[in-house]
Amino acid sequence: MRQTTIVAVLDAPPRAAGVAAAASSADWLEVVSTSGAVDAGWLRARFDGLLLYTLRDRGPARTACLLRAAESFDLVDLTAEDLTPELLAAIPPERRVLSAHAETGDGLRAAAAAILTHPARLYRLTAHAADSGDELAAPELLRELGRDDVTAFATGPVGLWTRVLAPWLGARFVFGGAEEDDVPSGRPSVTRLIDSFGFPALPEVQELFGMVGQPVLHSLSPRIHNTAYRAFHHPALYLPFHVASFERFWSRVVQSGAIDRLGFPLRGLSVVSPHKTAAIAAAHRSSASVQHALSTNVFLRDDGDGWSAETTDVHGILFTLREHAVQFRHQRVAVIGCGGSGRAMASALHEAGADVTLVNRGPERGALARNLLHLPYVPLSAFACEGYGIVVNATPVGRDDEELPFPVSRLRRDATVVDLVYRDTPTPLIARTRGPGRITVDGWDMLMAQARHQFELMTGMEMPGELIRQTLGFAPAEAIAE
Repeated sequence: MRQTTIVAVLDAPPRAAGVAAAASSADWLEVVSTSGAVDAGWLRARFDGLLLYTLRDRGPARTACLLRAAESFDLVDLTAEDLTPELLAAIPPERRVLSAHAETGDGLRAAAAAILTHPARLYRLTAHAADSGDELAAPELLRELGRDDVTAFATGPVGLWTRVLAPWLGARFVFGGAEEDDVPSGRPSVTRLIDSFGFPALPEVQELFGMVGQPVLHSLSPRIHNTAYRAFHHPALYLPFHVASFERFWSRVVQSGAIDRLGFPLRGLSVVSPHKTAAIAAAHRSSASVQHALSTNVFLRDDGDGWSAETTDVHGILFTLREHAVQFRHQRVAVIGCGGSGRAMASALHEAGADVTLVNRGPERGALARNLLHLPYVPLSAFACEGYGIVVNATPVGRDDEELPFPVSRLRRDATVVDLVYRDTPTPLIARTRGPGRITVDGWDMLMAQARHQFELMTGMEMPGELIRQTLGFAPAEAIAE
């Protein structure tokens, strides 16, 4: 199986923790300096791979800094402006990384032409992508060149997927943050490259799947799906598409055939916030559940160019409640949050026999849900939780803060609480409502149920529950039962 070279990127002055992280998983360490000298000896004592020096400063001392770096680093990054007789004589081709950046994709070919005629070990071509479609120039050029000494990708969150796909288009190198994700640049961490996409291994890929949302870099869906593909030896790759406008993404990236022309047909998409409603207009067919709740989270491509909109929110909430032995028929249920997921789950619970009330902070989305589903609606400001046997939080409250989506002090002692939010530590809602006689269901349970169902819809294969638990680092179900 082919493999790629992982390059860990670290800002100067380098931290010991970052170097240690790179040493455990990367082949190269790129140290990016904004001003000047970096102690290569200190780095070598902590990192056994090759050291790459990159200088961002364009001031008059640049040449002198690069010459000093050439004395102690294995590789030095140069731009077209650095290709002077002095620097070329001091840094032989096998120690050069030639980089060119274009402000837009339209300028990428000219930027490439400025460096590709000079010998080097690696050529790095980048272009900024501000919106969907802007990122396509980089992978298109990479496929056209067909050279394994060239990597090309788009920068910015929109360009994230082009970084991941580049090695399957011929590039031998993939760049990731030594310590953490860099959201503004669209650069995932090395840890994420390994955990979510399986680098450095490059198994065969014949088709693409992915998720469309904003943001997407944090999502665990790529890790879940790509781990399952490899476990089943299924030749597919699941990519994260950061999308501000679904309509623009659909017209410029999907309908245009741009991804298909890269050699990997796009077969299915998970649709996440904030596109669950807007995406429906692009589908050729929509299931009854999608039409009823005006919400989709799965797009499936048929044998032609048609796409169907489906939702796994319905399956997710009913399956998860049954897994926890929660009886919902004839129960009073409050669904807090009238976005796409909230509407789909409220509809599913109502159809299953529950007495559902919609709750929302903003009146416009609440009114939309009430008119679509013909269910009672209560503004969040007037919501009293004591009358409900099941309360579902379908808002993002508690994901990035310590807020509660509703006051919990008067919640019934035997109530079931479902929180769609997942994070490493229990959400404030789950932490505050756990107790004897009460069932709490966190977002991890919903994530696993939905990922398994989406995987089956997209591939026709069933993902074992223990595989997803192992992928996410949970104990086996038997161990929990004991």
